[in-house]
Amino acid sequence: MYPPRSRRRDKRNASGHRRPKRTWVWINAILLLMIIAILTYVLNEDGNKSSNTPSLAVQSSASPSPDPSEAPPAVTASTTPEPTQASVEPTSTGELEPVETPDADTVVNTPSPPAPTDDGAISGLPEDTDSEGDTVKLSFGGDVIFSGKVGELLEKTGYEYPYARLGGLFKEDDLSIVNLETPVSDGVTSAANKQYVFKAPPKALDKLKAAGIDAVNLANNHTLDQGEQGLRETLSNLEERGIPYVGAGLNEESAYSAQYFERKGITVALLGFSRVLPESSWKAERNKPGLASVYESEEGLKAITEAKKKADIVIVVVHWGKERVSQADTVQQSLGRSFIDAGADLVIGGHPHVLQGIEPYKGKWIAYSTGNFIFTRSSVPSTWDTAVFQAECNVEGQCSMQLKPFNAELAQPVPMSPEDGQKLFKKVESISWGQIKIDNEGKVVHSSE
Repeated sequence: MYPPRSRRRDKRNASGHRRPKRTWVWINAILLLMIIAILTYVLNEDGNKSSNTPSLAVQSSASPSPDPSEAPPAVTASTTPEPTQASVEPTSTGELEPVETPDADTVVNTPSPPAPTDDGAISGLPEDTDSEGDTVKLSFGGDVIFSGKVGELLEKTGYEYPYARLGGLFKEDDLSIVNLETPVSDGVTSAANKQYVFKAPPKALDKLKAAGIDAVNLANNHTLDQGEQGLRETLSNLEERGIPYVGAGLNEESAYSAQYFERKGITVALLGFSRVLPESSWKAERNKPGLASVYESEEGLKAITEAKKKADIVIVVVHWGKERVSQADTVQQSLGRSFIDAGADLVIGGHPHVLQGIEPYKGKWIAYSTGNFIFTRSSVPSTWDTAVFQAECNVEGQCSMQLKPFNAELAQPVPMSPEDGQKLFKKVESISWGQIKIDNEGKVVHSSE
């Protein structure tokens, strides 16, 4: 007997009510699983980001990788300028000036002591060296420009102004070298993809030479600020005044070539390299003007080895490191040591715009950064400290090292007071790799203590 029609209808209605309930249960379960999956993904991503954040010391390195063979960025239409590109920041006086990143003094972790060298050689001249007859004295100043506020001041005071407080320092030595961080050109063509460009009038070179500066390094991140034509004019202006240059040329061969100087019967070879190029096209090629790059160091190392066959002393001036970071990084250390392994007797660095430390290595010296010399006056105090690094070298390539402390005022280095000089020596000691001491006269000693 069949149930009444009303009972069948009630049963169908009850079954219909149960189906929506089961559907909502499944929908809620799926949504809950999706939420759990999303939360798990987000938490994992945050964990990965935290674990992958480099330490402060790593962030301050010259490149993302300690591999000296890393190539510079190739600039395309969508490529942003190099991270070390100059930006514009107001000074305490409200003026605008070119400054390098980061925007303030950067503190980094104290480095671990470097691995010991395999021969235990002590850097410096032998104690019985006769400094009157068998050595040459070499002087190295830091970064030099004649643009912006520097140029405006020199147009009023004269282009001899930067050298007025040096006391004839560069005239009393045998060879004086600075990093000329500007093209010398009357042209108006600025390099593309740069936020700030430099340019100096040719007349600036006359006073530079008259001050006793014998040669300049051009391997840096501003020499092509006026393009290839500006580079050609720079080379021509230097040649007209008899000022030797290294680190740049009309082709690869000339850019990597050494300049040779005969002093007191000793042959000195000078080479210039850069590991700071705004873009890869700045590198000199077989038939293309440019700079001597050491992002890939093979050509530079070969040039050092060849120079050592012809010279008693080989000097390498190199542009590297991170701007406004007082501690040299492992990229610089690896590259600097490779220069000495290839035959260099002295490595002098620049580009950070602050002083960096000194390292004794296999009886040789690596000075990681000489700081600014003739430059703008930044609002960051660490950029005010500078020094002339002097080396006295014998025919065997053994060199002493001494610092002459200066304040880098606007467009003019000014001698430090004795008290400030002592503070500078202690600062350089504290950021140096290896066991060095700097005495009250600025003489650097490779200490065994």
